[in-house]
Amino acid sequence: MLSAGLLTTAPTVICLLAYTGALLWGAVRVSWVELFADSRRQHLFYGSVFALTILWLLRKDFDSGLTFHFLGMTVITLMLDWPLALLAAALAQGVLVLFGLDDAAALGANGLLRSLVPVLVTVAMSRMLERFNPTNLFLYIFISGFFAASLSAVCTMLAGMGLLAWSGSLSPPDSLVELLGYMVMVMFPEGFINGMGVAALVVFHPEWVETFDADRYPQEPFDDQQ
Repeated sequence: MLSAGLLTTAPTVICLLAYTGALLWGAVRVSWVELFADSRRQHLFYGSVFALTILWLLRKDFDSGLTFHFLGMTVITLMLDWPLALLAAALAQGVLVLFGLDDAAALGANGLLRSLVPVLVTVAMSRMLERFNPTNLFLYIFISGFFAASLSAVCTMLAGMGLLAWSGSLSPPDSLVELLGYMVMVMFPEGFINGMGVAALVVFHPEWVETFDADRYPQEPFDDQQ
């Protein structure tokens, strides 16, 4: 993630407006009556805020103002669906700001990078998969989980590099090989963590995963064999 000193005024303001708009749209799309009436869903939401806060505390801060940490947003998006996932990430990010670990001035940029971009990528991959109406459980785990998280990490890295370049704080990589090296470095760990999380959830607690069709994935292959 980025410190406020790495960004100029224009990207800071534009990111804040875009992130605020996304949060408001997510808040509108949340079924608040259903959330307040379902204690299990409330526990999943608050648990997600806690998990993201802990995950984002496991970070590496550099003197330049850059911070690297796992995102974890793919598994949260699949579990809560995107509106609640955005709100959970916003609360977790607010905790980091209160602790003084994030710059309040860079709230929009960091919110865009660590939550909005991964959520958009995850939703796009999940909906693309659903168009094919798959029944293989491993397709959901691999594409909606592992691959979506890997792609989210790459898109977040590229978006962050774009913001830094826009602000004049970053020179482009010396070669395409160097850029590909950065991409590989971020995509596989992120994909592994989220893929394992999604696999554990759909195997042990599929009812916790909002975007998972428990009737179609595990049961239909066995029905075909009868």
